[in-house]
Amino acid sequence: MHRIGGADVSALRFDPTRAAHAGVVMLDAAALAPLAEAGATVTGGLPYIPGLLGFREAPALLAALARLPAPPDLLLVDGHGRAHPARCGVACHVGVAADLPTIGVAKSLLVGAVDPLAEALGATAAIRHRGELVGVALRSRARAKPIYISVGHRITLDSAVAWVRRCLAGRRLPEPTRLAHDAATRQRLAATAPPL
Repeated sequence: MHRIGGADVSALRFDPTRAAHAGVVMLDAAALAPLAEAGATVTGGLPYIPGLLGFREAPALLAALARLPAPPDLLLVDGHGRAHPARCGVACHVGVAADLPTIGVAKSLLVGAVDPLAEALGATAAIRHRGELVGVALRSRARAKPIYISVGHRITLDSAVAWVRRCLAGRRLPEPTRLAHDAATRQRLAATAPPL
């Protein structure tokens, strides 16, 4: 893997246009140095419905990905993959539609329960839902809230956890999704700025 991507969406929950503002970044996988950034805004999507966020966010994420100069070799998506009630979160949607290996990296737990998780940096614990292993909680900083990793598409859970660990740069979120969050915010601000 030479190019690793990050993807996130910024949206206002009660926006009447139902706009999704996507930001994607591409980094050098070895140095985690930015190579490219793109954004896209898609309006008129589904309203906010818990559990169906992928349908709202995926069109904007796919539009932003199409604006990168080349596809990444691996994409970290801010959201869930298989750690989802239907086993198909936004990371799965985007991975299948773009035919890219994807990893869901979420900031909150959507389904299931986490096995006991130590407070130490790097600690992991299984996320189980209905008796099935659906993801891994990772303590990316000592005593910080964990992040929740799950398979999106074309990757194993062990590889997903290993890649997320490689992308940590001393912060709670891995660099690709942290930078994608910033890119999505810039996209939203640009799209909603009043005309001059």
